[in-house]
Amino acid sequence: MIGTLDPKIPSGPLAQKWRNHRDHLRLVSPNNRRKLEIIVVGSGLAGGSAAATLGELGYRVKCFCFQDSPRRAHSIAAQGGINAAKNYQNDGDSVYRLFHDTIKGGDFRSREANVYRLAEIANNIIDQCVAQGVPFAREYSGYLANRSFGGAQVSRTFYARGQTGQQLLLGCYQALCRQIAAGTVRMFPQTEMLDLVIVEGQAKGIITRSLHSGNIDRHAADAVVLATGGYGNVFYLSTNARGCNVTATYRAYKRGALFANPSFTQIHPTCIPVSGEHQSKLTLMSESLRNDGRVWVPKRKEDREKAPGEIPEADRDYYLERKYPSYGNLAPRDISSRAAKEVCDEGRGVGPGGRGVYLDFADAIKRLGGETIRERYGNLFEVYEKITGEDAYEVPMRIYPAVHYTMGGLWVDYDLMCNVPGLFVIGEANFSDHGANRLGASALMQGLADGYFVLPNTLPNYLTGQMGKRPSPDSPEFLKTEQDVRARIERLLKVNGTRSLDSFHRELGLLLWEKCGMSRHEKGLREALQKIPELREEFWRDVRVLGSDEDFNQSLERAGRVADFLEFAELMCEDALERDESAGAHFREEHQTPDGEALRDDERHAAVFAWEFQGDGNPPKLHREPLRFETVHLTQRSYK
Repeated sequence: MIGTLDPKIPSGPLAQKWRNHRDHLRLVSPNNRRKLEIIVVGSGLAGGSAAATLGELGYRVKCFCFQDSPRRAHSIAAQGGINAAKNYQNDGDSVYRLFHDTIKGGDFRSREANVYRLAEIANNIIDQCVAQGVPFAREYSGYLANRSFGGAQVSRTFYARGQTGQQLLLGCYQALCRQIAAGTVRMFPQTEMLDLVIVEGQAKGIITRSLHSGNIDRHAADAVVLATGGYGNVFYLSTNARGCNVTATYRAYKRGALFANPSFTQIHPTCIPVSGEHQSKLTLMSESLRNDGRVWVPKRKEDREKAPGEIPEADRDYYLERKYPSYGNLAPRDISSRAAKEVCDEGRGVGPGGRGVYLDFADAIKRLGGETIRERYGNLFEVYEKITGEDAYEVPMRIYPAVHYTMGGLWVDYDLMCNVPGLFVIGEANFSDHGANRLGASALMQGLADGYFVLPNTLPNYLTGQMGKRPSPDSPEFLKTEQDVRARIERLLKVNGTRSLDSFHRELGLLLWEKCGMSRHEKGLREALQKIPELREEFWRDVRVLGSDEDFNQSLERAGRVADFLEFAELMCEDALERDESAGAHFREEHQTPDGEALRDDERHAAVFAWEFQGDGNPPKLHREPLRFETVHLTQRSYK
């Protein structure tokens, strides 16, 4: 069964769509705001900025995070920068150009109006963060510095060395702390959302478990905001923090929220390669390094075992510069990742197992001097040396693609509300802005745009009709949902099998990487759809979960998350199989151009695929939202 979705985008020229929405804030008076309560789940850049801004506006906010402090949200790991079209370099940048680059970078699979709004807001984000004291890099003159990122031929990325996410998060955190001190925001650290409560068809609260004490609590509100990030850890090895998971959004999906484009997973081209089965995560090397680093492999297979310094210039293949002369080393992430896989599959990869390529700074150091490179990327070089024991000032870095970001997420309309009234989804947890591939430095841009500017202006449009409708946490719906949560925990603890959680998660991740990773094909996806249910059955028959539910228990935390991954992985593969085309990071091997690039099918698949849960054991129902383009023209994406 296939339904059709209407995202309720206002009509009119692109530039007017967001401006016409800005009056929503006035619909709720300051006195009434104090009577309304909002739950925000997640305290990273999206959730923290949303909670801080809503508190500033006078709403009562409960903010939940499973970390011991909002400062430890995964946003802290973002390295390279945040985009905005300030045109400080006078290189021809503009809001329209940022909008167009983002649409093109996503291979024309994102909603045009949302992306334009994002591009418009981006400049305000920089002003906001500077006012907060975020220490962006500056030119000698004092102006904010910019650098380039993949998929753009202008310099529009603002940065703070390789710590941009950390510095932006600290700015957001101080704004959040101000509201905590003022009493408008209550913070619940070390608390995980385990289910969504629906009352009369609307999202009215959540069920949580304290990771410190094991206590399960009910929390009622007038609206719920999910800002819980992405699901990249379904692959086991990714650049995400170990705690990142799909639980909040997947449990919302099982309560009726539509999950959009789950197969759109971004592979980042510059990560430290896998070194062995002992690893539990991978480490990102910022895309900003490709500004000055040159990517290459030996031209001949027999040279791959040689030290890089022993391979003369004539025997090196700078394959990105060769294949994509217009963009070179700054080709978008999906294209750069597939190009690295291609040369490694040819047997020219370097390092253990031949799964690596060189990122070489020798030319940049010779041209600019070591001190300049140290000022731009010093902390990244330090991280690399600590992990590999190699000095990237002396020898090239070795990098290889890895799972990094997820463009899929819960479906939302133009107001960032999903199909379940009262449930708003922001940042990486929704699907809305990046299409089939995210350009570098756009994640921080979307998270802060949603939290600081979009949600505070659109949420009041829903809240105007919710005065006095907040249910009691003792209502039957809350009690029933809590009962479901307790039953699930009891079931996990009762299995008492022999296999560890990590063994199941690692097996699932390897299966997904091979069948639904950097490239996919119909045969592999069907094999995965056969094996995932078998693995899930074995999990519920033989998993070993230690400890009890009444205390600090990391094994139990992890068990719930792995159980959700084992269900969600099947939805990912269903989506990848249904989308019978290649688009951006979703590369179906059956659909490629003669030179190996992604080949879209705009006639059948220029749409958002949003899936509706139909009950355990039943196939999900597919809804399509047709993508309409008023301004950009659908063309074959080319970076040559």
